[in-house]
Amino acid sequence: MNIPADFQATTTELKDKVILITGAGDGIGKAAAICFAKHGAEVILLGKTTKKLEAVYDEIMALSPEFDIKEPAIIPLDMKGASKQNYIDMATTIEQTFGRLDGLLHNASALGSIMSFEQFPEDMYQEVMQVNVNAQFIMTQALLPVLKKSPSASIVFTSSSVGRKGRAFWAPYAISKFATEGMMQVLADEYDNTKMRFNSLNPGATATNMRRKAYPAEDPTTLKQPHEIMPTYLYLMSDQSKDISGQALTINR
Repeated sequence: MNIPADFQATTTELKDKVILITGAGDGIGKAAAICFAKHGAEVILLGKTTKKLEAVYDEIMALSPEFDIKEPAIIPLDMKGASKQNYIDMATTIEQTFGRLDGLLHNASALGSIMSFEQFPEDMYQEVMQVNVNAQFIMTQALLPVLKKSPSASIVFTSSSVGRKGRAFWAPYAISKFATEGMMQVLADEYDNTKMRFNSLNPGATATNMRRKAYPAEDPTTLKQPHEIMPTYLYLMSDQSKDISGQALTINR
């Protein structure tokens, strides 16, 4: 499904919402953090590179006083090596600081490499699955109690076209995104008729570092920039989508 054609976001669309964005240091995660902050949210920036997170923090704070900006929080965390206890501690800190969590954007992903199934190194496969599946499972599990405290919590998993139809040479990434879709569907069904909603979003071809790695010969000027696809992210985090759950959304080019 796609977002309603008549969706219009007000400048206070996310006012008083607390939203955690993974992979917030650049690309789509950075664009989402800035977009959510501009629309009134308190954003929590999670990523593995503190310097990048600090740059996003500065960019958000520079938007004040034009926008009603809430000071972002920063959580430096490498999802490749983070433990279950790291996520439990993070959830505790969020609850103690904010009292609840209204949104979670699972944006961080690892690509691995584009190569044949039989040649793909096992250690790289494990890394892709760790970041894209295992870490998201453990993080979501740890955050569920604080998400339940929200009057309307939205959890968005980042998918891909290769996570909906397999493609040659994309084995680990595609497999991880099929698992992501499954995780979303299980959660949406398990928490049906609750205040939480779970959806997946395929951003489509977007000018990001991961896209450049996957398609090095592609002209990036032919692609949408991350900020151009933000209306769908904004819709999913807003209360206008509170009745949407278990859906696989796609941003068309």
